[in-house]
Amino acid sequence: MTLENLLDTARANGDDASALEALASFALSHQQEHRALDVLAQAARRHGTNARLWQWLALLQRAADDRVSALEAFAKAAALAPHDASIAKGRAQTLLEAGLPAVDAFAAARKVAPNDGDIVLGVTAALFAEGQAETGLSILAGSVGANPLWLFGHRDLVQLRWMMGEGGASFASLRQAISTNPQSEALWVQLIHALMQAGLNEEALAVIAEGRKAIGDGPRFAVNEAVIRSDSGERDAAAGLFASFENSDDPTIAVRIIRHHLRYDDVDAAAALVDRWIGRPGEALVWPYASLCWRLLGDARADWLEGEDALVRVVDLAPQLPPLEKLAGLLRKLHHARSQHLDQSVRGGTQTDGALFARIEPEIRQLRAAIVGAVADYVSGLPPRDATHPTIGPRRDQPVRFAGSWSVRLAGKGFHANHIHPAGWISSALYVALPERGPDDSPNAGWLALGSPEAGLGLDISPTRLIEPRPGRLVMFPSTMWHGTVPFDAGERLTVAFDVAPPMPGD
Repeated sequence: MTLENLLDTARANGDDASALEALASFALSHQQEHRALDVLAQAARRHGTNARLWQWLALLQRAADDRVSALEAFAKAAALAPHDASIAKGRAQTLLEAGLPAVDAFAAARKVAPNDGDIVLGVTAALFAEGQAETGLSILAGSVGANPLWLFGHRDLVQLRWMMGEGGASFASLRQAISTNPQSEALWVQLIHALMQAGLNEEALAVIAEGRKAIGDGPRFAVNEAVIRSDSGERDAAAGLFASFENSDDPTIAVRIIRHHLRYDDVDAAAALVDRWIGRPGEALVWPYASLCWRLLGDARADWLEGEDALVRVVDLAPQLPPLEKLAGLLRKLHHARSQHLDQSVRGGTQTDGALFARIEPEIRQLRAAIVGAVADYVSGLPPRDATHPTIGPRRDQPVRFAGSWSVRLAGKGFHANHIHPAGWISSALYVALPERGPDDSPNAGWLALGSPEAGLGLDISPTRLIEPRPGRLVMFPSTMWHGTVPFDAGERLTVAFDVAPPMPGD
């Protein structure tokens, strides 16, 4: 079945609700919502009292980033079916994404579906967004306590506690859950990962030892111990643990072994593993390391991968943006956290929660429209398609779709550690407010550095480009390209960033 078949069927059978729902479902799952919108909008108005069609229309509009229209459609669906949990949840979630008060809507959804974990996570996020973080944490902690095997609940609770500056207490829910469910390997591994993300490697090793005593050894304990040993300078111990995973079909494990080889100057072994993975599912995780290997080996493929000038684009977007001071004031109000995310690159600052470009404030809508135009120009300026290349290979006939959008606010000596975004296609930095140069600042303080790997790999690889930030300046580059910032001495550095989602495969 193709979208064209479904469109034809829906148009020919305008009163067949099941045909319309099949069209909407297919369009959503294949990122073709824009092609089904008109048909569903006409059908919803024609049928009038069919709550499910209004819900499908709302979901299509939401996926197309038109949350104003989506909220209108959800309101109609909710009025027709006030006790439908999926409609109540969708409306509440869309309110939250739009930046509107959503606590009451989530509370109403909880009455309809009190055991829905997504609704609990939603009301927690809504309370956090409305400055009631402690209440949100209390609700989430209560739900996690009642459902100790709820991994998503633990994930968000640990993250929010860490962002609120609770430090080591952030992991309390996982430790408590393990004490009553010691046979759950998933809980042990989640705690280990959380501790590693926080840089608490010694504590993570202690948990690995405890886990082995409780449930015996297992590959997930071994691979995480190998990562920690490698990070800690214990080359031989790490190599022994990694040895049993050399032929693993898991790309995340392959990346960990590649990192180990690079950290200990075995570039040939790292490159061989990179070559084995390119062209296979999961290769997106490997491309950033291909760049490092090929540069270290003097392989011409390094220039093929990242050397094209068109892959990095610098645009003065200020004339198309709302007044920067007004935009900066709005962004500052969205930084509710007291500390950085547990698993992000920010050092000495905070990052907003949720999808920034989903919000409906006029300034954000104007910002998003300017960004969409700039991304379209970037894509149109790429070299001819090469299906084997991660950046210039994807199709270019789809609307711009964002995998994430956020703001980062750095304080004095703050910076982004060098990192990559393997889930994205095109990444970015837009500068909204910048500090004055301080007397102790280096010449490139605060500049964007492209091409240098994270410091923990210990590789002497200089940036391929250093780009000076300016208010209103947008920089776009491949998501697989290493990037970070040079620390600055004092003041505020306020940015917006986004990842463009890779288009679904096609001709």
